[in-house]
Amino acid sequence: MAERGVHESDLIYDWNSVEKSTTLSPTRKYVFMDETLRDGIQSPSVVDPSIEDKIRFVELSADLGIHHIDIGLPGAGPRAVEDCKILAEVIRDSKLPIKASCAARTHINDVKPIIEISQEVGIEIEVMAFIGSSPIRSYAENWDIDLMLKRSADAIDLAVSNNLPITYVTEDTTRSKPEVLDTLFRNAIEHGAHRLCLCDTVGHVTPDGVRNLIKFTRNIINGMGRNDIGIDWHGHNDRGLGVVNSIFAIEFGADRIHGTALGLGERVGNAALDQILLNLKLLGELEDQDLSKLLLWCKLASTATHVPIPPQYPLAGSDAFRTATGVHAAAIIKAEKKGDAWLADRIYSGVPAGMFGKEQEIEIGHYSGESNVVYWLTQRGFEAKPELVKGLMEAAKRGNRVLTSEEIRQVIIEHGEHPQTPPTTIL
Repeated sequence: MAERGVHESDLIYDWNSVEKSTTLSPTRKYVFMDETLRDGIQSPSVVDPSIEDKIRFVELSADLGIHHIDIGLPGAGPRAVEDCKILAEVIRDSKLPIKASCAARTHINDVKPIIEISQEVGIEIEVMAFIGSSPIRSYAENWDIDLMLKRSADAIDLAVSNNLPITYVTEDTTRSKPEVLDTLFRNAIEHGAHRLCLCDTVGHVTPDGVRNLIKFTRNIINGMGRNDIGIDWHGHNDRGLGVVNSIFAIEFGADRIHGTALGLGERVGNAALDQILLNLKLLGELEDQDLSKLLLWCKLASTATHVPIPPQYPLAGSDAFRTATGVHAAAIIKAEKKGDAWLADRIYSGVPAGMFGKEQEIEIGHYSGESNVVYWLTQRGFEAKPELVKGLMEAAKRGNRVLTSEEIRQVIIEHGEHPQTPPTTIL
């Protein structure tokens, strides 16, 4: 803090740290899986990115310290095979600190192309083999447990015999019966799966369900004497709980968390990995992880998939650190006048903009006060003359929204000022 004798804890009381949940596995480290280039691009609103954008995305994911990335589902067709091969080559040739995985149905025809890509490129590619495990899915597909066990075993055996790690993924785990999961999990582990992935495929679960399911799974693993088996959490956002469920999953003992950039994915999307990382950073969990490129990662995901970022989206949205409200702006300005950037960045923001390469922005609109106008003008090198301030206030109050740069520029010109550069540059 700038002022002597004033500590951060004197200004912000943190209820988040009063009493924290106790993790089931406090010594177990956790890592992240980026699913943007597989589950994320399955959204019907998404344009499958160009291979150039996919390469850049993999590079940025590695820069962010994300440990694993799903580079696609080769069983989807020739283009998917080619893209997966190129991305695997980039990871190999650039020696990126990120591990590749590919999704596959529990079917040998899906597992084979992953083996072929791995052998051709010469790097290990983890197989993420999935099968629907809920009764509603089994009923619709006319599957019985024997068929599910055989398909699972065949896929796992093929990956293991070719020295590839395999994660056994039960789709719709959060609506599956415990006796079915018990049978499937034991079968998968016995055949060589090194991880179990618990999926909230339709966004059904609440934090209580996350706790119950992970505890149930951990008990099976421990009961088999296989503490080397990892637990993945793969969440969706149908109830708006994708991010919070993922954070609870860490607390309850999952050691790999899946997500996508901007929460891209089918229906309302997956758990937003950017928001998971942001929250864990603010919780002090990722002190050594550099997230300075998180905004760039989000923007690339948006442009590459042609999915716009909503203005009020956390961190990456255009309104995330922007205000035109007089009371809010006045508080930020008063904080800045104290010469305290830390204070100004937090007085009306739960996420410090400066921590992620952004800054607080003050606009002029119908809810603004004179402090907004004075600040806006002085920040851009204009003298805040009383008549000019009055003119901008009148223009703002006549409207029902924030003034655009061009509208402000016109008022400035009307009051005798003559900007020498285009409004996009100075305003």
